[in-house]
Amino acid sequence: MSEPAALPDAPGTPPKEPPGQIQIYLRKIPLLAELSEEEMNAVKAELRIRHHAKREVVLHKGGSGDGLLFLLSGQLQVIDVTEDGRAVGLRMLAPGDFFGEIALINESTRSASVVAMTEVLVAFLPAPIALRLFTHSPSVAKQMLRHLAQKIQRDSEFRALLSINNTTRRIYTFLVLMQKKNPDGTVVENLPTHQDIANMINTSRETVTRALLTLVQQGIVQKEPHRLIIKDPDALQKLVQGDA
Repeated sequence: MSEPAALPDAPGTPPKEPPGQIQIYLRKIPLLAELSEEEMNAVKAELRIRHHAKREVVLHKGGSGDGLLFLLSGQLQVIDVTEDGRAVGLRMLAPGDFFGEIALINESTRSASVVAMTEVLVAFLPAPIALRLFTHSPSVAKQMLRHLAQKIQRDSEFRALLSINNTTRRIYTFLVLMQKKNPDGTVVENLPTHQDIANMINTSRETVTRALLTLVQQGIVQKEPHRLIIKDPDALQKLVQGDA
């Protein structure tokens, strides 16, 4: 494994702690994990670290696609704003995720905004370096194709979710789409707040709270700080299908 990159803080962004160097293990970022040493050195030379406070806008809708960004720590939410000014959450981002790739590939403007849900550390890779990786690095190209295919599938699933008339089933379906298997079992990591879930699936915070409380009382889920353990995935799936 290569040595960690020693990266300076982004210009114009005063750090909370005294100026210094931040150690980032680039091979822990999935998209960069299989780069050659030459490619990794090129990335290290150009990558810049940016710190953002909670609720700060990291990317603005309509901004230029000037680079690719990686979330190093914290939690981000991709949001859009409706014509009546209502913010609608589209998806959550976790450490290791990258974003800004669509505007970069299309040479277009950003199609949505990205907001920090906690304090975050973000790495910015300028467009020329990122595009070269897309076209010259087989490992990056392969992962990018897989990512775009998964994004299309997720967007399709989410559109289907929003078409469900029954609000409670919509919430249960959202949990099924968010769940992942890990050593602890089936979980929803980085669980959004009840209000954020409500914004994403077009319902009220109170409705989300009642639905989750029902699942807890029935022993189907167990709530922990920032995540949900799905104790009975089969029972949750039956609720999604409308079975009592």
